[in-house]
Amino acid sequence: MSPDTGQLALRLAKQIEGSGPISVAEYMRASNNEYYGAGDPFGVEGDFITAPEISQMFGELIGMWLTDLYLRQNSPTNCHYVELGPGRGTLAADALRAMSKFEFAPAVHFVETSEALRAQQLKNVPLATFHDRIESLPTDGPLLVVANEFFDALPIRQLILTHAGWRERVVVRDRGTKFAAMPGSYPMDGSVPAAFQNSPVGSIFESSPDAATIMYELATRIATQGGVILVIDYGYTQPSLGSTLQAVKSHGYADPFLDPGICDLTAHVNFLELGNLARMRELVVSGPTTQGVWLSALGIGQRAAALVEASPDKGEEIYVARDRLVKTGEMGTLFKVLAAHSADWPVPEGFGGPVV
Repeated sequence: MSPDTGQLALRLAKQIEGSGPISVAEYMRASNNEYYGAGDPFGVEGDFITAPEISQMFGELIGMWLTDLYLRQNSPTNCHYVELGPGRGTLAADALRAMSKFEFAPAVHFVETSEALRAQQLKNVPLATFHDRIESLPTDGPLLVVANEFFDALPIRQLILTHAGWRERVVVRDRGTKFAAMPGSYPMDGSVPAAFQNSPVGSIFESSPDAATIMYELATRIATQGGVILVIDYGYTQPSLGSTLQAVKSHGYADPFLDPGICDLTAHVNFLELGNLARMRELVVSGPTTQGVWLSALGIGQRAAALVEASPDKGEEIYVARDRLVKTGEMGTLFKVLAAHSADWPVPEGFGGPVV
């Protein structure tokens, strides 16, 4: 455990001892701010591998998908490529390279708060403009927004059903750098949908106010300025109960309540809510479908074959990466894809398969 991480645990412990328990959302926010601010967690040597780091095909196909929309919209001026939480900038670099083959070079905007990650992103995309919040994104043209594994890292609120009714799940000090979650004291019955009110005791209902706010604000922008938002993440497409909070460290699962700040804390994304928020701003929603269905429809098989033809010695590596991105049991079914575009833009490709 790093000294900085020890300081976070100490600060949270003092806060809890002085002011009482904190919400799961507050704990998750503090932990992830510390975690992502510390450096680069991506890749084989980090804690987890995202799709852009698995293969260039992922970013290239996103770039082609965006280019197709741009061309069918008659090449509007002042288009802006926007990526939320762009990791190392790998996805953007691959997507922009694919776009450039069609002489499409949108301005690049990264919504990123980690100074450590910004430095890495600039190495891959030197012309990127950085934003702390989406409010500062440009207003002079269409936004082409990509959110790959972004919403899952936003804080979640958890409500748990007790014998006394629904209560917010809060975090208390356990011992050392260990924390624990327990029901809070304030009634929260009015915050749970009617369909779940009579669930078994111990049931947990999750929501992400941050995710809802960001999606609604982006949808409002796109409805006014034109463009599209593409969301790729793991999550669910129908209302459900249960805790999805998890921690990842060194490519394995960890205790989310031990040593805050050293693990990536995530939760499943509510795709139904994201789609409904977009519809509230009169955007047209495609999906969600699975990542495997979407990438296959975009031609990942053909792109893999072309890469193998160009580099036969890397054939096995390329096909293993393709399979990891699209196959059942791998990222192909775990990850979902949803797109929402302004009503005057064309319907995007890749969503002709079944909605799952």
